[in-house]
Amino acid sequence: MQVEEARAKKVKSILVTLPKPENDKSPYFALADKYNLKLDFRGFIHVEGVPAKDVRKDKINFADFTAVIFTSKNAVDHFFRVCEEMRYEVPADMKYFCISEAIALYLQKYIQYRKRKIFFGKQTAKDLEDVLAKHAKERFLFPCSDVANEETQKWLQDNGFNFTPAVLFRTVISDIQDLENVFYDVIVFFSPSSVQSLFENFPDFKQKDTRIAAFGATTQQELLNHDLILDIPAPTPEAPSMTMAVEQYIKQVNK
Repeated sequence: MQVEEARAKKVKSILVTLPKPENDKSPYFALADKYNLKLDFRGFIHVEGVPAKDVRKDKINFADFTAVIFTSKNAVDHFFRVCEEMRYEVPADMKYFCISEAIALYLQKYIQYRKRKIFFGKQTAKDLEDVLAKHAKERFLFPCSDVANEETQKWLQDNGFNFTPAVLFRTVISDIQDLENVFYDVIVFFSPSSVQSLFENFPDFKQKDTRIAAFGATTQQELLNHDLILDIPAPTPEAPSMTMAVEQYIKQVNK
């Protein structure tokens, strides 16, 4: 990672634009301890469930589907919430396709894991390609938010899967105006919506010496749309995770 000399100032504080983790296992805590950083978490966006009556208005009948594709824990939570609101009992032979093992294991919160047909990939729907191809005749439900993962939808469409997207939750901008006079050396973004939240809360935001880290192409593009400087991109071949990218940056500027 090439650091622009004029912006290569020491990092002492980081704001991660996610809710604070429930336990201390986040790699950001280890990073903060290692480099003696002030670390704060704050969700710039939050999720609100779509009521079952609105899902019905979209003419989506859960009984029509034989399989579900999950791309997030939010999708899992809201699928089972809507099932409960609809008094729909999910059949034991329902098949679950999850983009990661972490999401697959999260299903244990709602179902008997060992007694169900559960498949998972490494990180994207494409990783599920082989297993989905073996189950191509299934009728897939794809629970998603109103800012659905377009890449996943496009991939499912391009590969001819019989799937129906169901908007079960919405991404909503959080009120973060109490941060107005709080400044961080690095702010870490993970979604275009969290960048939009920054400008919705602070229309006159000026980046100045704040370094910005962003995960994923769509998040990075949103920053550029707002004329912000992207100092720490991820994933990269050298830094597949956001914490690795931030640490590589700190190593260069905190000499």
